[in-house]
Amino acid sequence: MRYATFEVETPVGPVRRVGIVTSAGDLLDVNLAFAHTLAGRVDRSRARAIADALVPADLAVLLANGEAAREAVLRAADLTDAPLDALSAGGGRLIYRHEEVRLLAPLPSPPSLRDCAAFEQHVKNSTRGNVPAEWYEMPVYYKGNPRSVVGTGADVVVPRGAERLDYELEFAIVIGRAGRDVPPESAAAHIAGYTVFNDVSERRQQFKEMRGGLGPAKGKDRDGWNVLGPYLVTADAWDPAEPHTMVARVAGEVWSRGSTDSIHHSVAEIVSYLSRAEELRPGDVIGAGTVGWGSGLELGRYPQAGDLVELEIDGLGVLANRWVAA
Repeated sequence: MRYATFEVETPVGPVRRVGIVTSAGDLLDVNLAFAHTLAGRVDRSRARAIADALVPADLAVLLANGEAAREAVLRAADLTDAPLDALSAGGGRLIYRHEEVRLLAPLPSPPSLRDCAAFEQHVKNSTRGNVPAEWYEMPVYYKGNPRSVVGTGADVVVPRGAERLDYELEFAIVIGRAGRDVPPESAAAHIAGYTVFNDVSERRQQFKEMRGGLGPAKGKDRDGWNVLGPYLVTADAWDPAEPHTMVARVAGEVWSRGSTDSIHHSVAEIVSYLSRAEELRPGDVIGAGTVGWGSGLELGRYPQAGDLVELEIDGLGVLANRWVAA
């Protein structure tokens, strides 16, 4: 199943909704669809209240509602074959085409954002072969700003004077069930799904900060530099341990190519390590790290203002954003 968060224009302004992608590629509003399935069994106003509680237009909260929300979504999915002009029992539109809405990040404001460096080839390339021994002991990571997330189609602003604003070809893990001190063999039960992640990085600033003994900070975390999407694909439909092709295109030219199964620290190891003495919560986003040769840093060239940067991972979709001058 593929979840999407999107905005619909209404007479009072844009309204955020959560949908699932139908077999035809359209978006079913799961909140209104579930309310529709309750029609005739409860009062109409109660149907909306129940739907708002179980499957709200906030994917992090929906995930936190656990099995009850999953059952509600599966019931709503029975309406995926409804015609495009179908309305819910309360009169709202059930299904939209992609071109009628604006896709947002699946989790526009996740509870937390962490990013690992779990692909050995990327670390080798980035350190000129001098991989620290500690890197092999644990999936190292940093904590980013969950308020700086944007989705596919959003412009990525190139600051004045920045010559090395880079992309990073990654997938991200989304937590679906809370857990602390999770053993690796239990990690799968805590994962809701996966999405494409572009960890935008300004390399001069990043390395300047890290030479100071902390960071990365402003080299990575500025508004709009954590890009997620286009969908959240559930864990029962996509497994990163399988060889899924990862591709980055800049201005239509393939710059990077890799595979999800080249990861060194497994997803289970990542989830287990990050949960040590620290609770992971539904909606938390964890980047697995950049695949080998998955950034301009490793290639010695960087996207320029005006370039469209597309990150595509087989089974997860295409995350497309244009670099624009400040």
